[in-house]
Amino acid sequence: MATDVQAPGAPPLRGAAVRDFPLPLPPDRMPLVRRGRPLKRWLYVGVFGPELMLCAGDARVGPLPQRWWALALPGGELRERTSARRGGVAVEPERVRVHAAGVRVDLSLEPDAAEAVEVVSASGRFGYIWTRKRGGVPARGSVEIDGRRHAVEARAIVDESAGYHERHTRWLWSAGVGRAESGEPVAWNLVDGVHDAGEASERALWVAGRARELGPVLFEPDLSSVALAEGGALRFRAWSAREHRMNALVVRSDYRQPFGAFSGELPGVGRLAEGFGVMEAHDAWW
Repeated sequence: MATDVQAPGAPPLRGAAVRDFPLPLPPDRMPLVRRGRPLKRWLYVGVFGPELMLCAGDARVGPLPQRWWALALPGGELRERTSARRGGVAVEPERVRVHAAGVRVDLSLEPDAAEAVEVVSASGRFGYIWTRKRGGVPARGSVEIDGRRHAVEARAIVDESAGYHERHTRWLWSAGVGRAESGEPVAWNLVDGVHDAGEASERALWVAGRARELGPVLFEPDLSSVALAEGGALRFRAWSAREHRMNALVVRSDYRQPFGAFSGELPGVGRLAEGFGVMEAHDAWW
């Protein structure tokens, strides 16, 4: 019999308590279907900096795969591809490679250099969802665009997620890296719609690789800013945006993820000297 994940002592759970959850979580194998809901799982890596930004991902909804990459430059240029096949992209928590027309990416990541934030939340009565995120992960390597090679030394957000989401799921998300006026390196993960309980959420602020939880956040509908419960807000200026709409009958998705620059203030850190990353709005039937 399936466990009622809304029973006393059930999610949300964060940190070491996640490993006391009685149902399968990565790295263990999770069933492809639970109470009629297909398993969704993805790995997303975003690498952010003032000269270029990129993301790459590998996702599955049940047996249906999707892979993507995107490369954004400050002047508004955007290269991208989304494919149900390999699409020339290979994504791991420790490495990102892209081999496509006019674009080559080979970056090594150091995920253990940033504290992991691991969370389990309920999704409906019997569904549950898991994530592990790391912010401010060092990323080094090269990006080649139309024969021009760029040496990259930047920082990244690594998002590993899996679970049995509700049929209709919506979320707003911001992830980025930057530097406070004090000189401290910072990274953030802010969300409304998934893993967003008042406590034991996935919301996180990393300072020099160490994470702490933040309170609820409020996004502007146009993704121009996000306000934080503890005070302060991040304002966003987009470079360019990934947009993807899919209608495969059973699976439908409306997705927008702009890359850009941030300014503003973070709780306990103060004003940003610089910040780079993404906003995201996702509305999915799956």
